[in-house]
Amino acid sequence: MNIPDVKQSWPNPINEVTIGATKEEGGTRSTTITIGGTGTLPFLSFEGSSPHRPVIAMEVWDFAPADWPEELEKYFSDVWDDPGKWAKKCVDEFNADLICLRLQGCDPDGENKSSAEAAEAVKKVLEAVTVPLIIWGCGNKEKNNEILPVCSQTAAGERCLLGTITEDNYKTLVALCKADKHKLIAESPVDINIAKQVNILAADIGLAAEDIVIYPSTGSLGYGIEYVYSIMERGRIAGLSGDKMWAMPLLADIGKEVWKVKEAVATEEEVPGWGNHVQRGPLWEAITALVYLQSGSDIIIMRHPKAVGELKKYINSLINKN
Repeated sequence: MNIPDVKQSWPNPINEVTIGATKEEGGTRSTTITIGGTGTLPFLSFEGSSPHRPVIAMEVWDFAPADWPEELEKYFSDVWDDPGKWAKKCVDEFNADLICLRLQGCDPDGENKSSAEAAEAVKKVLEAVTVPLIIWGCGNKEKNNEILPVCSQTAAGERCLLGTITEDNYKTLVALCKADKHKLIAESPVDINIAKQVNILAADIGLAAEDIVIYPSTGSLGYGIEYVYSIMERGRIAGLSGDKMWAMPLLADIGKEVWKVKEAVATEEEVPGWGNHVQRGPLWEAITALVYLQSGSDIIIMRHPKAVGELKKYINSLINKN
């Protein structure tokens, strides 16, 4: 009996995006990270090339968070008053591939830190570690337009990944990334057409498609993850099939989603029968990350060291197997 060849071939590989710049390239990073470049769906190396493995960024804030659960606090409370020390611990002890500095302290509804304070946080992280850096705004569009220009200039030449732009707020960041030689995160509300539109808008004012990473929002396991998965998978298939405005690497920002749901943080006393929350929380994050990994995510932003370790093992097992 002849078995037909059922391998799928794709005409268009996903763009490669390189984050970080070494001294020879005008930066200070000891290494760079390249994502994308795949010519097939996740981990199907028998169908096409997958030159770059998925990477894990660990999240660092510009101030000590007051609402992180004890299960995270015990790992980071000794350093989270200093973003540089926090980043260094993530790299040295937990093997983070890169750092995601979230400028949450600049939120006008929170600490309302200034542009100068945000830039100082960026500087501390750049001095403390030599891995590539993601710089993520505070979530307020107007405040981001104040703080990110200063942060971009502080990190000029380091080829950071800045975010995020939306269809309503993209011109300032596009100009910054072109001037200071950074890359951009394009955010959309789990909508395949809006995700494409953000990329089109950025490209129309001069940003190269190869400088964009797509962030189609994310949700935790049990909170709409199936729908997000379907959007990311459809987008990846569109990109591989030839849609240039979907041929970008994907990012999943999951730590902030997982550690606000009751399934990850509720104690045994609060919900009898759910098991040990010390094990359940990291497991919830690891499984959520695993799902996004299989949807095509190239960068996954995480919080818990145990979850990071488990996902790294899983990535290694799939790569070694294939």
